Amino acid sequence: MALFRHTHDLPAEARGGVVAIGNFDGVHRGHRAVLDEAQARARELGTHASVLTFEPHPFQLFKPDAPPFRLATLRTKVRLLEACELAHLFVLPFDWELAGYSPEAFVSDILVDGLNAKHLVVGEDFRFGRKRAGDVELLRALGDRHGFGVSAMAPVLDDDGQVISSSRIRDALRAGEVDEATALLGRPWEIEGRVQHGDKRGREIGFPTANIALGEMLEPAHGIYAVRAGVDAGPETRWLDGAAYVGRRPTVESGQAGVLFETHLLDAEPDLYGEHLRVQVHGFIRGDWAFDGLDALKQQIARDCEAAREALRDG
Repeated sequence: MALFRHTHDLPAEARGGVVAIGNFDGVHRGHRAVLDEAQARARELGTHASVLTFEPHPFQLFKPDAPPFRLATLRTKVRLLEACELAHLFVLPFDWELAGYSPEAFVSDILVDGLNAKHLVVGEDFRFGRKRAGDVELLRALGDRHGFGVSAMAPVLDDDGQVISSSRIRDALRAGEVDEATALLGRPWEIEGRVQHGDKRGREIGFPTANIALGEMLEPAHGIYAVRAGVDAGPETRWLDGAAYVGRRPTVESGQAGVLFETHLLDAEPDLYGEHLRVQVHGFIRGDWAFDGLDALKQQIARDCEAAREALRDG
């Protein structure tokens, strides 16, 4: 999958295809239905299927002070989209200039002049252009004018008849409902980032951890999780069982601001500082509790590790 950060002066092979448009945060089951439709349309038209998305997420531009909410970093999103065997990924910087495009200018400048799109696939609630003025009806009218077709996909429903959406997945993770989030995503939720130096408090009490920053990622329920983690090596990533902590360490004074995401590997102790670590969340063990001293904390962590081991074995 070729990645482009623009839509101007593209090579001929990157133009003239079917384009799925959206934020695709999390690349969940609903998103994959849109991507599958794009590939089906591409086969019908004898061309390729591509994706057009935006960074940062538009909500981050309009609501910069809102709490972090993302389900996937750009790096994770690219990996997930690449696994869908798409031909091209167009990642446009979402800034005030792009946000100011009229719907007509967005279509003519980006979709027609830039991508020469033959067909578009979007969700039926798709909005575009300045102040979200454009909708699917307008997109189809502009398609008639410029010569491209439009498929508007209805929401995908789960087994209970509820819409699969990024907002539902966020709500599930904030509530510690990992199994629900996994079912909606169609895979374990994943956090990744560069391993940072912490205050080494975990090592001092016998449970060394690899610490990564949540950054723009959603803050899940605080507590202990069963996870699998590995240094990013693409399809060759070697996954190791672990237990992760999310929270503010109510038992000890960490000397660090903000929420911590710390992963303890159960059966290995590699030097991970500076490595790009991927952590897949498989289960929620317990909430974030305060303990009466370090001895009580150490005993509970040992129990948590066994609980994580059992959860991963059963899963």
